[in-house]
Amino acid sequence: MGVPGSRRLLAFAAVSAVPTAVDVGLLVALREGLGWPLVLAAAAAIAVASVVSYALHRVATFRSTPYFRWVRQPGAFAGIALVAGAVDIAVLRLTFAAAGYTTVGGLLVAKAVSLAAGAVVRAAGYRWVLDEAIRDARAVPSARPLVDGRCRLSVVIPAYREAERIGTTVQRIHDELADVAAGGGLEVVVVDDGSGDRTADVALAAGAEQVVVLPRNRGKGAAVRAGVLASQGRVVLFTDADLAYDPPQLRAALERVEEGWDVVIGNRRHPASVVARATGLRAFGSRVVNRLSAAVLLAAPRDTQCGLKALRGDVARHLFRYTRIDGFAFDIELLHLVERAELSLSELPVRLDETGGTSTVRIGRDVVQLAVDLLRVRRWSSIGAYDDVAGR
Repeated sequence: MGVPGSRRLLAFAAVSAVPTAVDVGLLVALREGLGWPLVLAAAAAIAVASVVSYALHRVATFRSTPYFRWVRQPGAFAGIALVAGAVDIAVLRLTFAAAGYTTVGGLLVAKAVSLAAGAVVRAAGYRWVLDEAIRDARAVPSARPLVDGRCRLSVVIPAYREAERIGTTVQRIHDELADVAAGGGLEVVVVDDGSGDRTADVALAAGAEQVVVLPRNRGKGAAVRAGVLASQGRVVLFTDADLAYDPPQLRAALERVEEGWDVVIGNRRHPASVVARATGLRAFGSRVVNRLSAAVLLAAPRDTQCGLKALRGDVARHLFRYTRIDGFAFDIELLHLVERAELSLSELPVRLDETGGTSTVRIGRDVVQLAVDLLRVRRWSSIGAYDDVAGR
């Protein structure tokens, strides 16, 4: 089980506050009490505080949290601490000298400015180290045998008021993936997200192996979660009801997972992708989403919102038990869990015409909701809601 939120907050506060107190206290003692030169006093204080900080992180850091995975790399920590310390000292000296401070109060004000500068350098450095480490780790397929499934592939389709086209979508998947059905089994899982029309009936009539009906409209994230948890495939894939990514692309994602990748996601920005680029608000919204994803993801794929994603069945069902987001931010929450669990991930080029079809997305409203949901994910992460994800 995860560590209670109150204990986590206290631990994080201690990890931040104690080294800072050591740094400031030693600086004042050495400079004002013993008369050491400013630069020498600052360097000694920062060195001791850095050792204390690393030791506290080793003890108090929660190992499944990606943001603190740098504790495994003492060399990187030392290098970043050295650069940040140099910036801290330079800013401290310039601020203290420029303002002509001679009192303890002036020294503390100058130190507050230099601490902020050093913190920016450390944050940027740690993020760069983690980004590189995560990208390197997930770029190698796990090559574990597929298990935990009664059929080869489950295709999960969230559907909201799709009575007019869901039947064609289900039939087309069955027709064009008949080889998958014959070579291990195929199930189409349609999730009626509280449509209130004939979506569920049409899906059943078209031959969907499972139809899950949510009593009310909850959002794409809730619908995909319900479908994944009901699925029985050794590989689980989810895509949209308009079948913008045709069945041959579903097969390509399936085969990529079967090659040994834990997670495969479509990438509309891949050099080999064929996409009629969206314009106007849709393109702007896509760029905003990619920027916002950095609040949660350390090494965000170039296209977090592509409507084609495939996972090992055991991985999919495990991760989706921890997802909480019901709206469009569920993709980013899922990728956050992938980072936590240190799973391999492959990006697949796709073919898509983004200018066609209909969409239930309203750019302004949904971008605002997505930002709110990402803050919720970051908060849940900080209080331990996802701590057990990497345990299996």
